[in-house]
Amino acid sequence: MPIHHDQLIDMVDKIPTFQESVHRILALTTSPDCSAKDLVQVIEHDPILTIKVLKLVNSAYFGLSQEVTSVNHSVVYVGINTIKNVAISVATTGALPKTNKAGLNMNRFWEHSLAVGVIAKLLAEHKGVGKNEQANYFVAGLLHDIGKVLFAHFIPADYQQVLQKSEVEKIPLHLAEKQLLGFDHSEIGAMIAEKWQLPTDLISSIRGHHTAVEQEQTPLSLAIYAANQAAHYLELMAQAADNGDQYALSRATDIDNSLPADVKTWLGWPLSEVSKWLSNLDEEIDKALAFIDLSDGE
Repeated sequence: MPIHHDQLIDMVDKIPTFQESVHRILALTTSPDCSAKDLVQVIEHDPILTIKVLKLVNSAYFGLSQEVTSVNHSVVYVGINTIKNVAISVATTGALPKTNKAGLNMNRFWEHSLAVGVIAKLLAEHKGVGKNEQANYFVAGLLHDIGKVLFAHFIPADYQQVLQKSEVEKIPLHLAEKQLLGFDHSEIGAMIAEKWQLPTDLISSIRGHHTAVEQEQTPLSLAIYAANQAAHYLELMAQAADNGDQYALSRATDIDNSLPADVKTWLGWPLSEVSKWLSNLDEEIDKALAFIDLSDGE
């Protein structure tokens, strides 16, 4: 059952690389001299990417008051950094396997990923992060668990046992992965992000969303750790409220009490208080559904 590091590398090698246009967008947007004109030219030479960018920019997520019909206007309205993150979202959701035989529920996977993305963005907004940079937080939350998909797709029989162990023993999935596989999904998630040459702080946030790596801590990685725990906290509190599940209430309290000191300091509040800021979470998640609809929108 334990897997070797070479097997992780083999799984990552089987995932397709991004199309050239996405690599060019990532390269362009890391330069302080990136111009909107250059970015528009790259997107417009990729018809599928153009369609998806326009579809997303016109979605309820951005809430623009008028329809945007050109890539040039998209960049003007939402900014270069947001377009970069749209390209990352399009490329990653398109490259990841859609199905698996392990029993990983992909609807629940994306629901949780969206929740973490939206919570991270709302936390960033609350912390005074600039609107243009908030897209980094959303996308990091959206992608934080991508390693689960690789495990479920490439080692379905083993991962089915991981899922069962987590459910039967009521332990977090990443701990069941560590115990049975020897690695957890954050490690292989960071490896695929490195293969895709995603931004360094995004890779760090994927790697550290369960075990905050001190030397890699940034506001983004702290936010993703906090957002992931907040999503689990809210889910458990909802279970406790719906059916009086005292075990769920106890686990939620444990999550709040066991936040690492650096995450607590960054948040400034316990999750029990943070959850009060998230009263519009369901509404924001509904708007963000456009991000995961893109892979089927060709």
